[in-house]
Amino acid sequence: MVKKRIPKKEYYMNITKEVSKRSTCFRDRIGAMIVKDDQIISTGYIGAPRKTKDCFEHGFCLRTRMGIPHGHRYELCRSVHAEMNAIINAARAGVSIIGGDMYIYGETSKGEPIDVMPCFICKKMIINAGIKNVFCSTKSGTIKEFKVSKWVEDWMKNDIIDDKYQYGKGQKIYTEEELKDI
Repeated sequence: MVKKRIPKKEYYMNITKEVSKRSTCFRDRIGAMIVKDDQIISTGYIGAPRKTKDCFEHGFCLRTRMGIPHGHRYELCRSVHAEMNAIINAARAGVSIIGGDMYIYGETSKGEPIDVMPCFICKKMIINAGIKNVFCSTKSGTIKEFKVSKWVEDWMKNDIIDDKYQYGKGQKIYTEEELKDI
């Protein structure tokens, strides 16, 4: 009998799913992991900056209270995105991530998988950090792969706002009342 091993992409995405469970966001649980040369380099999840209060401690999402939809006005969010935290954590450890791959897993606060995608701010950080590929979880359970060089190529031809893949498209926006039941 031959035992089958799960593919590496699935293996890394499963670990990233576990990382996402540390998120402190009322809206979504998102985790990110950077892998380089088949070694886990860094992880990150949505959470407030170190030693500051997160949304759970405050008891509400500021952006929801203000009626801000997914994908907009991140400067008003208390949290640092998972992708940012993975990049920051690698820098804090003094580890190069140039040429590495990033895995991103996302689900709603109710545990329902979502089509996850880095926001524009995270995409810019990913480009500048030298990440080569980004693997994103989807609602259907598949893994969508992006070549970061393709984002750069597209942005050279078009503007950032013309980007085909944007976080927040088609997302359900929860009211403050709905969030109380979560």
